[in-house]
Amino acid sequence: MSATPKVKHRILIVDDEPANLKLLDRMLRAQGYQDLVLVEDPREVLGVYQAARPDLILLDINMPHLDGYQVMEQLKALNDPLLPPIVILTAQSSKDYLLRALAAGARDFVSKPFDRNELLMRVRNLLDAQLAHRLVHDQKAVLEDMVQARTAELRRTRLQVVQRLGMAAEYRDEETGNHILRMSHICALLARAIGWSEADCELILHASPMHDIGKIGIADAILLKPGKFEPHEWAIMQTHAAIGAKLLDGDDSDLLRLAREIALSHHEKWDGSGYPNGLVGEAIPQSGRIAALADVFDALTSARPYKKPWPVADAVALIQENSGKHFDPALVVVFMQHLPDIQKICALFAEHKE
Repeated sequence: MSATPKVKHRILIVDDEPANLKLLDRMLRAQGYQDLVLVEDPREVLGVYQAARPDLILLDINMPHLDGYQVMEQLKALNDPLLPPIVILTAQSSKDYLLRALAAGARDFVSKPFDRNELLMRVRNLLDAQLAHRLVHDQKAVLEDMVQARTAELRRTRLQVVQRLGMAAEYRDEETGNHILRMSHICALLARAIGWSEADCELILHASPMHDIGKIGIADAILLKPGKFEPHEWAIMQTHAAIGAKLLDGDDSDLLRLAREIALSHHEKWDGSGYPNGLVGEAIPQSGRIAALADVFDALTSARPYKKPWPVADAVALIQENSGKHFDPALVVVFMQHLPDIQKICALFAEHKE
């Protein structure tokens, strides 16, 4: 038993008898263990443990102020996922006594007076086991980090894909790629303001860019017409909501279900005069009500080939005028409360000028 440990281990030794501490220190150092922390007062164990996390604890049971059981309770309360193994140092040989120690969290015990070979073998075996445990724990942490990084990458990719799908529809008639960026971030802001969970706010951020995906199915002669629609042309134009819903149908993911809901309902109006289903009030999905408000505000305040951007004050006045008509009145109140943040979003994703 003279081989020097190849891995540096820290061992915490707790015993109220200085002679025992010296004996254990000498025995372990002779075996090559150099990082030894000796504690005579059990009240100091918690602080010492937190300052220098050991790989193994040799713990006396019968001590003044705090006995070994109380020390183990304090350590257990830390909820350390890598709590080191504890070896009980005891002169007791009662089975009940030892079972109580094992039940309290001890991994092994060594009887006093110490048998050198027995002690060193138990120390070596438990340190090897703790090293393996640490390697598994570290590997798990690395894998979790990799999974989180990959998940974040997939989310970014998914957001880019749906944004580009939305841009494909927008580009055909408005040439405003950043419209869907502004609109989707305004949707997420409003959803958060009315109490949606962070997960659902992220979902609407991803889903709302596809609100007008159905425009892909509208003929250019109608979609790109510069003047006013004839009644039959307007009827065709209105079908883009149903077309979008059909394109997004048939998938059970939360993302596409919400995208379909928004595509179908964001042209509904609070008073029932919207399309395609003439829904009234709260019968309109909340996601559609949010998207309607975000979409209209950004459309009004953005430049188009056929119009100049409205001043924010004019756009806000129109929204307030249509509260309870086009828009959910409660949502308009929230919109007004967060107007400065909405304007920041519009500035952040402003169109780039050549």
